Amino acid sequence: MAICRSRAFILVLLFLSSFSSLYFNLLAKKLFLHEFNPDVPQRNISILLWHWPFGRPYRLDGDICHKMYNISHCFLTDNTSAFPTADVVVFHHQELSKGRSSLPFDLDRPASQHWVWLSLEPPVNNERLKHFNGLFNWTMTYRRDADIHIPYGRTMQGGDDLSYPSAPNRSCLVSWVVSKYQPQQSRSSVYQRLNNHIPIEVYGMWNKRPLSRKKLLPTIAKCFFYLAFENSEVTDYISEKLWRNAFQAGVVPVVLGPSKATYETLAPPRSFIHVTDFDTTADLSAYLKHLAADKQAYEAYFQWHRTHRIKTYTDWRERLCQICVRYPHLPANKVYQDLESWVYS
Repeated sequence: MAICRSRAFILVLLFLSSFSSLYFNLLAKKLFLHEFNPDVPQRNISILLWHWPFGRPYRLDGDICHKMYNISHCFLTDNTSAFPTADVVVFHHQELSKGRSSLPFDLDRPASQHWVWLSLEPPVNNERLKHFNGLFNWTMTYRRDADIHIPYGRTMQGGDDLSYPSAPNRSCLVSWVVSKYQPQQSRSSVYQRLNNHIPIEVYGMWNKRPLSRKKLLPTIAKCFFYLAFENSEVTDYISEKLWRNAFQAGVVPVVLGPSKATYETLAPPRSFIHVTDFDTTADLSAYLKHLAADKQAYEAYFQWHRTHRIKTYTDWRERLCQICVRYPHLPANKVYQDLESWVYS
């Protein structure tokens, strides 16, 4: 009888040991997923886009975030009747500032609901910011210090095995695509001075030579260099002029925008020429002509393709899905009492 009791006791211990081991393994797995895979939301998150940026809608049928971007438990809608149950409501600033849309002050805002201020424009293009103080919980912009960081593009590890010919089919030295030309901007001044030393092929609405989306990259690709000049030299503002126009066309960008240090942090290594590296535009012009004549020196600006690749963001749905990735890490009680000060900081 004593032997039977002992065997039973041992079996109970083994069962408890196995159960305990299984429990702690599951717990450890859950903690691992949460700590090392922050992209895994802990519950379903509903996101309401109050109005589409610039009035251009996308389809939101089905579980878009999971189907297109492998982000689970994240549901997007543009149906404003979902306001009472939405975890997050996103407002694009341009529609608010231009009066094309308004904030839903007539509706009862749930206490747990978070409002997101969205803009990919530089500060100078964000008007009437003071009207929105004390309303938004989170910011969603190209700036790295935004609550939800949504850049125009980013650099990723791992080469893409693409190579771009340095000499064949390059029929021009420099090109620039610009539609909203304003003489007082720094980029306009640099362009005018550069144009005194080298020929620059200019396209866009400014000089009535617009390029269709289909012709944009092939036209730029005919040149050695592209002027990826931003219209504002502000923190982290690096737009599609670099990520799409230059990199996807396979030319060397000459950049003007944030500091060189910012480009070095965000762009592929040794992939660009920064205007501020030269004392005069004459020096810059001479350097561009030198590179165009020296195949080996020019090709050095494409070596980053062996170790890095770029990703561009163009679909608003992908940007919105990123809210769910960041959601578990966002401050619950944050409010931007002075939105204008933050935007201009």
